Amino acid sequence: MGIKKGDFSKGSVPMHMISIAAPIFLAELVNVTYNIVDRMFIGHIPSSGTLALSGVGVAFPLISFINAFAGFVSSGGAPLFSITRGEGDDKKAGDILETSVSFLLLTSLLLMILLYSLMNVVLPIMGADETTFSFAKSYFSIYLLGTPFVLISLGANPFITAQGHAVVGMATVMIGAMINIILDPIFIFILGMGVKGAAAATVISQGCSALWVIYFLIKGDEVKLKRLRIVPSLLGKIIKLGISGFSFKVTNSLTQGVANITLRAYGGASGALYIGAMSIINSMREVVALPISAISSSSQPVMGYNYGAKLNKRVCKTIRSLIVMCISYGLVAWGMVMILPHIFISIFTPDKELLDLTVPLLRIYFSCFFCMSFQNSGQNTFVALNCPRRAVFFSLFRKVVLVVPLTLLLPLFLGVKGVFYAEAISQAVGGTLCMTTMLITVYRKVRKTPEGVKAEI
Repeated sequence: MGIKKGDFSKGSVPMHMISIAAPIFLAELVNVTYNIVDRMFIGHIPSSGTLALSGVGVAFPLISFINAFAGFVSSGGAPLFSITRGEGDDKKAGDILETSVSFLLLTSLLLMILLYSLMNVVLPIMGADETTFSFAKSYFSIYLLGTPFVLISLGANPFITAQGHAVVGMATVMIGAMINIILDPIFIFILGMGVKGAAAATVISQGCSALWVIYFLIKGDEVKLKRLRIVPSLLGKIIKLGISGFSFKVTNSLTQGVANITLRAYGGASGALYIGAMSIINSMREVVALPISAISSSSQPVMGYNYGAKLNKRVCKTIRSLIVMCISYGLVAWGMVMILPHIFISIFTPDKELLDLTVPLLRIYFSCFFCMSFQNSGQNTFVALNCPRRAVFFSLFRKVVLVVPLTLLLPLFLGVKGVFYAEAISQAVGGTLCMTTMLITVYRKVRKTPEGVKAEI
């Protein structure tokens, strides 16, 4: 008999991961591409491109904050969904799905109202000044209208992948990406809408992606979305585990905001230019980190399903495969960025001054990037195996305990470059500690637990 869709208890573990990772990678590549397309087109707006790019860069921490709530639900609900399916309880898995989607919709409406009311206060705190505020507000005020679409397309899509439909999950992103890439030049240049056009294109494209996700979950042939309701007991478990994914993304928003403020303070007259450089570097990081993210995401349904099925040897094999794949790619990507920074940066801006400024800063920022392979391996194992406290700790440790204090302290001694050294140091220290802890605690306990017995981790 063949292996049923979404059954990860049989067959090759690495092949399961690759079959899931490939569509996830393509989906995330397209997703990042259409975010970057916004920035590329914005950066090429005649006469105001550099300031517009910096203004949109100011809004990125708030956009990351919104995305964090999608990660809140997906990183809490999807692993529990996989574990429950591995245990053979599809009814409970359906309850988890319904609770997750309902919570996403409720959260999106509250976020939209809250951020719109606080926008004029928060954007200056994030680094907007008199030259960039109008661009930041124009982009973000329209982007906010698509908050429900963003949370559904990003937060509910992992439930499709968790059922073995990674290609369908990839289609979710590709639908939105293609629409965005088509609409961007039309809205920005032909209709003359500038940054407002970029935001409008993003809202429309995310709306199409969200409709696709809901359609598939309703008509799915495994676990279906039958109604919208919240099961309080399950919501508590989703929140408990999801705090990890939420804290990882929301602290990313925090660090971006702190970095923008510090760059403006220490950059002097070139403060807006440094924020533009950071915007480019963040875009680069998103692209370069994609394969690591895809590999890590592919491990979660495989690991969670086998953990629920009490197949401990397969869980350990998934962890080992995750580590080897992540580290191998991390070293290759690190080498390429360090050797060829000009090629990557020139994609985002034709401004020679901004290009020359960004190259040395990019090398500092990425100097320890390969250590992010350690962070992702450890972090995703904690999440996949429902270890919320360790997952949350290491999410907060790298960003809050390391990056934020270093971002504020290092510029006192190193000037504006200290902001970029802060990220490099945090990657090395945080990543190493995260993976070491995972190997000593979770991996060792699972490896020592007999088959057919659920590992107590």
